[in-house]
Amino acid sequence: MSPKRVVFKKVSRDKSVAVYMAKRDFVDHCNFVDPVDGVVVIDPVQLKGKKVYVMLSCTFRYGRQDMDVMGVAFRRDLFVLTRQVFPEMQDKEKLTHTKIQWKLLQKLGDNAYPFFFEFPDNLPCSVSLQPGPSDEGKKCAVEFEVKAFCGENQDEKIDKQSSVRLTIRKIQFSPESTEVAPLSEMTFEFLMSEEPLHVKLYLPKETFYHGEPLKANVEIRNSSSRNIKNISLSVEQVTNVVLYSNDKYVKSVAKEETNDSVPSGTTLKKEYTLYPLLAYNKERRGIALDGRLNMKTPTWLLPACRHLTHTYTHSPVHVQTS
Repeated sequence: MSPKRVVFKKVSRDKSVAVYMAKRDFVDHCNFVDPVDGVVVIDPVQLKGKKVYVMLSCTFRYGRQDMDVMGVAFRRDLFVLTRQVFPEMQDKEKLTHTKIQWKLLQKLGDNAYPFFFEFPDNLPCSVSLQPGPSDEGKKCAVEFEVKAFCGENQDEKIDKQSSVRLTIRKIQFSPESTEVAPLSEMTFEFLMSEEPLHVKLYLPKETFYHGEPLKANVEIRNSSSRNIKNISLSVEQVTNVVLYSNDKYVKSVAKEETNDSVPSGTTLKKEYTLYPLLAYNKERRGIALDGRLNMKTPTWLLPACRHLTHTYTHSPVHVQTS
């Protein structure tokens, strides 16, 4: 028995246009991005001779909605592309690109028209910055949207009653690579000690997926005359906002405090497990998260993307000496 395919549908308030899409998550595979495709169904009676357009937009909001002053919104359109679907500029056969479009056209009848968009190469992925507990309004985010509307031309003011807005996501695919494992080494020299302290930190792999525990291996060779105690490890999320300014945010998203000690002249080899999960960072403002479609969609600490980006860095092991 074949699995059921979910189709997303949204209809305008006056029933003039409706949008059908087979998915709302579009993956950036590094060398190409899944195209945005779907079908628009129109009601010729409700249109009253107007044209129907479909718009794909990418917007960056860099200020909360309650910060908008005198009609000036803290937002910037990164990409906007509008295409006319009715009256069609070409035959439906030339405008249909995917199998799901063919199936929807056959099911929805003669008043259904396909649309198709391709993402440009330089757009970021969907991402949002987590607001603080007392913040209100829309959060700072990169958002994607498909909008269908009717009008005399595409430049006139859009009537909300005759338009449909469907939020979509552009998400990053991170292929797992086991060829290079992250490794960091550092040597500390102390006054009144002839031999140094050598600390080595390495991970089993470079890429960790959402919800996956991060295992860090620590090797400490204490040749100094100092006694080492209270070892701590942390995972830091580095977010670079380069769209309107070169802001950089460094947030610790996981931390492990231990009472492990390394007396003088001894060696420690141990594996530690850290959990960089949203469940432990819900109250922290400025954490970079995957963009959300709605409140039921899981939100995760974000993997690396462009423009509004972040990467995980593993800080050197902190040691306290005595």
